[in-house]
Amino acid sequence: MNNIEYQTIEIIKITDGNICNRCLGRNFYPKISGKNNQERGQNLKNSLTLGKSLPENSKECFICENIFETLTNDVKYIINEINSSKIEFSNFLVGCRLPKEILEKEKTIWDKTGLMSESIKKEINRELGKALALNMNKEVEFENPNLVVMMDYTTGKVDLQINPLFIEGRYRKLIRGIPQTRWPCRKCRGKGCKFCDFTGKTYPESVEELIAERVIQVSKGKESRFHGAGREDIDVRMLGRGRPFVLEIKEPKIRDLNLKELTEKINKHCQGKVEVLNLQLVGKERRSGVKASSTETSKTYRAVVEVENTISNDDLKILRNLKIIQQRTPIRVSHRRADKIRTREVKEVEFKIIDSNHFELIINCEGGLYIKELISGDEDRTKPSITSLLENQATCVDLDVLEVNI
Repeated sequence: MNNIEYQTIEIIKITDGNICNRCLGRNFYPKISGKNNQERGQNLKNSLTLGKSLPENSKECFICENIFETLTNDVKYIINEINSSKIEFSNFLVGCRLPKEILEKEKTIWDKTGLMSESIKKEINRELGKALALNMNKEVEFENPNLVVMMDYTTGKVDLQINPLFIEGRYRKLIRGIPQTRWPCRKCRGKGCKFCDFTGKTYPESVEELIAERVIQVSKGKESRFHGAGREDIDVRMLGRGRPFVLEIKEPKIRDLNLKELTEKINKHCQGKVEVLNLQLVGKERRSGVKASSTETSKTYRAVVEVENTISNDDLKILRNLKIIQQRTPIRVSHRRADKIRTREVKEVEFKIIDSNHFELIINCEGGLYIKELISGDEDRTKPSITSLLENQATCVDLDVLEVNI
């Protein structure tokens, strides 16, 4: 008697012969041939002439409790639930939850026979997936499925998990006074109070909310999350080609979006405050892609600078000496940023006199450099600064971001 025959007989003894072909065959994959576990199990029984010796009143498989006999009905039930939910998707993945008793009995077989085979969960997932793919004309996707179907055999219900939709693009913020993301009220932490007029927000709108409102509406999603390539201050405009961002839409029922029409709807809704461009559907990996570290980005700014004492164009030539900047965490953000000194590079500086106390500054620099503090010196926490080079207290009056490269 070979080892496979011995192990087969052991399984028959443990289960008192009450084992279906699938559960028997699964324990010997890939040791024996067969187009599926059903055929492998039948071949094993035939080879040992066990087909005749099994109890005639055997009704329930010791391991799966005849769960495989319900698969056809399970598939119909799942399809009905999907259709009722009106979810739009092109691919999916199947999972299942099984009663712990089934998993424990499977482990008992493995422990007593020394076998370690494909699990019953894996086989159920595969068989459900094949049947659903065929009946719905959809593809199974293991990495980034649009929809995850979870058949719960402990409750007899199916859970449909709609995975997020990711839209990448760039935004231009054309006016000052708008934060990038929703800013919860500091008094009530977003719950709503008299201070915030029960909105839960410090500012009535944000770039995220202005953009996301129309996307959620069109995609029939539940909520959004905004991932930006850095952020500008509330009083700073974002011009030029805009700032890269990825908008994550939770539980969208519609995924096939006309991005040209969506762009027009967003821009019309934003009423000249914010503008989006270059929208495209992307994978979830782009969330981290747009959040490249500050040292991997370069940015160009335009600032209007005011100085205490009068200044000439010749005085400004010293600003070309701005190269390597040692910048301690600015006072204004020290409550939420680690207090440390960061080294950043200024790559190019241009300037133009506006009047005797004002000039325009165009500066291209490494990402992560605080421009307002580069101008003011921030009580000597930024070295060198425009204030220290000019020996003339300088203040940023207006600031625009002209370019963000990642």
